[in-house]
Amino acid sequence: MSALRLDVDPWLVREPHVDPGTLAVAESVFSLSNGYVGIRGTLDEVEPHAMRGTHLSGVYEVHPLSYPEGGYGQPEQGQAMLTVADGTPLRLLVDGVPLDVREVRPQVHERTLDLRTGTLDRRVCWTAPSGTSLEVTSRRVVSLVERSICAVRYEVRALDGPAHVVVRSELASGEVTPTGVDNDDPRVAPALDDAFEPLAEVRADSGGVVAVRTRRSGIGLAAAVDHEVDGGRVSTHLDPDHVVTTVAADLRAGGSLTILKVVGYAWSHDAAADSLAGQASAAVHSALDLGWDGLLAGQRAVLDELWATADVEVDGDPELQQALRFAVFQLFCSAACISGAPVGAKGLTGPGYSGHTFWDVEGFVLPALALLRPDAAARLLRWRASTLDLARERAGTLGLDGAAFAWRTISGREVSAYWPASTAAMHVNADVARAFWLYCGVTGADLDSVGGLEVLVETARLWMSLGHEDAAGGWHLFGMTGPDEYTGVVDDNVFTNLMARHNLLRAADACTRSAARASQLGVDHSETATWRTAAQAVHVPWDEGLRVHPANENFTAYPEWRFEDERDAYPVQEHHHYATFYRRQVLKQADLVQALWWCRDDFTAEEVARDLDHYEARTVRDSSLSAAVQAVVCAQAQHPDLALRYLRECALVDLRDVQGDTAKGLHLAAVAGAWLAFTAGLGGLREDHEDLEIAPLLPSSLARTAYHLTWRGRLLRVETTREGTTVTLVRGEGPVTVVVDGAPLPVTAAAPVHAPLRAAQPLFGEPRQPVGREPRA
Repeated sequence: MSALRLDVDPWLVREPHVDPGTLAVAESVFSLSNGYVGIRGTLDEVEPHAMRGTHLSGVYEVHPLSYPEGGYGQPEQGQAMLTVADGTPLRLLVDGVPLDVREVRPQVHERTLDLRTGTLDRRVCWTAPSGTSLEVTSRRVVSLVERSICAVRYEVRALDGPAHVVVRSELASGEVTPTGVDNDDPRVAPALDDAFEPLAEVRADSGGVVAVRTRRSGIGLAAAVDHEVDGGRVSTHLDPDHVVTTVAADLRAGGSLTILKVVGYAWSHDAAADSLAGQASAAVHSALDLGWDGLLAGQRAVLDELWATADVEVDGDPELQQALRFAVFQLFCSAACISGAPVGAKGLTGPGYSGHTFWDVEGFVLPALALLRPDAAARLLRWRASTLDLARERAGTLGLDGAAFAWRTISGREVSAYWPASTAAMHVNADVARAFWLYCGVTGADLDSVGGLEVLVETARLWMSLGHEDAAGGWHLFGMTGPDEYTGVVDDNVFTNLMARHNLLRAADACTRSAARASQLGVDHSETATWRTAAQAVHVPWDEGLRVHPANENFTAYPEWRFEDERDAYPVQEHHHYATFYRRQVLKQADLVQALWWCRDDFTAEEVARDLDHYEARTVRDSSLSAAVQAVVCAQAQHPDLALRYLRECALVDLRDVQGDTAKGLHLAAVAGAWLAFTAGLGGLREDHEDLEIAPLLPSSLARTAYHLTWRGRLLRVETTREGTTVTLVRGEGPVTVVVDGAPLPVTAAAPVHAPLRAAQPLFGEPRQPVGREPRA
């Protein structure tokens, strides 16, 4: 898949010449979402397309999981995000000939995503076979105010002659599009291809409503559509699974036909069909009452506030500037209106991973949202807390105490069929716990406001039932998989052990602060004392000869991977059997290096430098999660230019299709990771202590950086130039203590603080990467 050719602009993502050969990637990049509903960036007339899709967060179907042999505790059902009724089609015929850009060869065909207005604009100019030149313009929006609403304003103009124009506007509820499930089990296709049971269809003069229910998961949903037409004749009829509104017009030279199409959605686990249909219809009527200008004004107001509180600025790299704003926009839109559902690894931008959420949402998306949009972070944490009973059930199945959160899921129930890179990756539970305590530290909120105390308690109990104390008093975790999935099921993975330590200590501290609530959860002083004792005894492997931390016990004794001979064999897992690389020194993604960031208090500066140098030479980044982590730790080790190169790879992962799989949807953890790589990397931002800390660096190719964040209800702006760093309190009551390069400084609205820019002082030279795996952007 070739990458898109995009103009570089600070506020626009513009494809000046739409290429049918890159539509799959473009459909992801030009997706629009508000966290509740999302639509892929397909062309209005449907054909050509790669993967159509309109998705609602939390709407899924279950399907059988098949195994060659049965086994105790294996999940029996998978879950897949479904495509719901698609309201995007506007099929155009001019003098009886359909518009198909593969055949008409338009003189102009461009699309633009405007990050300030939140709209996707398209313009097509071509000459019809009849000889008349025409122009089609469309503007598509997924409302950030009216959460159920998608709308498009579609205009056809005859430029220099007459034209008979027919537009067939559809709401298609019965068409099957990819779910991301690749399974030959003959039971799976019927479960997903015929997922919806029709409940009701209602026709109106210029639209209609369809209501359906998923056959197995029991989710009811409805979609409604209506139109306002200027310049044409309107008729509506129902086909099976379709509401079709046809608009016809006879245009003279200079004449135009304008259609405003509004689609609304509603879903529920238990509401009746007529109730859902009424909700969807009411949403459409609300949007029509606001009108097109009202919808756009509301969208602009929301995004004006976003950019006032979350803008990022880069002087010296226009492409990075564009990519970082695209990242902030997509991060915000992934969760702006979400409620009672998780953010998937691809959000609502594509079918990748079947719509499942993973640990990287708690690991990357939630910490970024906590500092940018804490209200959205709180909703996601409450969803995770609502799955606690399912996590307890899973722990019981595994013979463990406490709660074991799902590795991959939509509902909260574990649906991963692969033990080594799922359930064995128990670090997910500490990652979830970390998201709760980071959020509360950033916002000052009480843990119980998002269900966090119970989560910390139950994950601490899980670790106590997983851990083993040896004869010398050391505390171990055996049979774990860390973030690196190329080194599975190992003993004493350092990242997992240290994350468990922090989980245990944070849980103990939280119970001490909230003793009455902890008592209600059955926690007493003796239990928290055992947590602290185990945490202090956690075993952390160390190689005295190399003076580095093995990523897990004996890792540095494994045979080296022959990178020189394997330079064209990436991703490794697609060219070699697991038996070949599981016990070799090759890493899919940052693992021990991630611990250097997330567990920074457990390492000295020299250990950070040595460990980074060792693992940079062995990490191939076959995962999009890795570049952000490596960017942060390279900056932590005082290598700002290398950190910038990793930041660019992360930020451009979708705009350049770096991983070659953006067609399946955006990489949301990398989207959030780009912001973290910028702020926690080049900015040195740390939010895991009592005071906010920054330690800015400026790479040689950049002249200035600036970003915003919200810290305990105060909006701060951090700007770094060659002269130094200025921290300004933009909103909120002060003072706020910000630790700049180790010095605590009080910031007030009347008195910003300024600190000189320190020069990078690395302990070692810039580390090298495996042959051919240098940063890729």
